[in-house]
Amino acid sequence: MKKYIGLIVIIGLGCVSYAQANMDDLYKYYNPQGELTFGAERGKTLWHKKHLDKKGKERACTTCHGEDLRKSGKHAKTGKVIDPLAASVNKERFTDLKKVKKWFKRNCKWVLGRECTDQEKGDILKYLSQL
Repeated sequence: MKKYIGLIVIIGLGCVSYAQANMDDLYKYYNPQGELTFGAERGKTLWHKKHLDKKGKERACTTCHGEDLRKSGKHAKTGKVIDPLAASVNKERFTDLKKVKKWFKRNCKWVLGRECTDQEKGDILKYLSQL
């Protein structure tokens, strides 16, 4: 059912294409019924919170993205450089819904050991939008 709601939201955005999202579009996608309230402080807390993986090693979003999201990060496993996450210095961030969904799915599983809820995604987006 959620797939269909998301599709309806995307179609309903009219002149904004699937690949040209903005933060408001992302909030609508993760909150199609309007029942959630996203908070930057909750997003910041989740972003910085350390979680243990199955081997007892600590992970957080900052593990790869770093503390200053206006600077490049570094993938913890591969060492690959990650472009700055802050949209204030990287205008391509959060403009492609498909990429946002992909990276939320992958990174939430890596950090939390599960997918993030829509509430958590919206909170993180609120936090990141303020950087």
